[in-house]
Amino acid sequence: MIFTNESLFPYTAQVNAKGNLVLGGCDSVELASEFGTPLYVFDEITLREKCREFVGGFRESYSDSVVIYACKAFINISLAQLLKEEGLGLDVVSGGELAVAQRVEFPSDRIYFHGNNKSREELQMALDYGIGRVVVDNFHEMGLLDGIASRKGIIQDVLLRVSPGIDPHTHAYTTTGVLDSKFGFPIQTGQASEAVQKAMNAKNMNVVGLHFHLGSPVFELEPYVKAMEVTLEFASRMGLQLEEISPGGGFAIAYTSEQRPPSVEEYANAIASTLRGADSPRLIVEPGRAVVGRAGVALYSVGASKDIPDVRKYISVDGGMGDNIRPALYQSQLRLS
Repeated sequence: MIFTNESLFPYTAQVNAKGNLVLGGCDSVELASEFGTPLYVFDEITLREKCREFVGGFRESYSDSVVIYACKAFINISLAQLLKEEGLGLDVVSGGELAVAQRVEFPSDRIYFHGNNKSREELQMALDYGIGRVVVDNFHEMGLLDGIASRKGIIQDVLLRVSPGIDPHTHAYTTTGVLDSKFGFPIQTGQASEAVQKAMNAKNMNVVGLHFHLGSPVFELEPYVKAMEVTLEFASRMGLQLEEISPGGGFAIAYTSEQRPPSVEEYANAIASTLRGADSPRLIVEPGRAVVGRAGVALYSVGASKDIPDVRKYISVDGGMGDNIRPALYQSQLRLS
């Protein structure tokens, strides 16, 4: 029997004769019995297909496109190996995520190091591994990085993260591209201009491009278009010859049957439309949940229940905020089989 909620669950999801959810040919009840709950299950077929959808979709719209996976969505050694095989890059935000990449000998030139509070030790670790790009987020980091690169006798390629001041119309807790954000150099205040000048004058940094990230999940196309236009105009005004530009990620997925996020092709066409006729920088996109969200299923066991007549019935499971914080943090809805 084919699973009816096919837009939400992994591509291989089915319901067997016992009425149990089957993922990748594995009975979910048997998985829960063998490994215990709570249990995260990822479907390899869906993971690989999502990687190929992004690579193919963006390259069809804009041939010089590179897809790097945002590890903050989820990463472990097995997934890092799969991403390596599928030809994606990695967006890491910590020494721990970089260590996972090193464990599978992930190509260093395909790794971008993000984050707004990189430590001296993490930057040293990144440069020791020969990381491809450091995405510089603030003036403190700029000074640290230039000093470490100087002592190593290298010139590190960097992207500068700017804040274009565009509202992506998503939840306030996951909006990152507006003026009041801990991330990036704001264009509106002049700090982005100052950052470009300082980075261009730094002896041990090579500015190859600009990066921004609006937030997630972003269900609309217009914010990407507006933010790309603002950022490209800023680059032109600063006299920057961009080799690369990145609108980050934040691509939405459906969590309920009613949600209809844009397709990969629609995101790609909207973003690519702003680059046609420009100086053709390489386009870097960073999907995270859009790659792993549909592939992953959390299995829980039901325990106690509490029925309040004419009010509500509470069903307790053996999971909580520690492993599924999104509903409590910003009111996301759960998809239930």
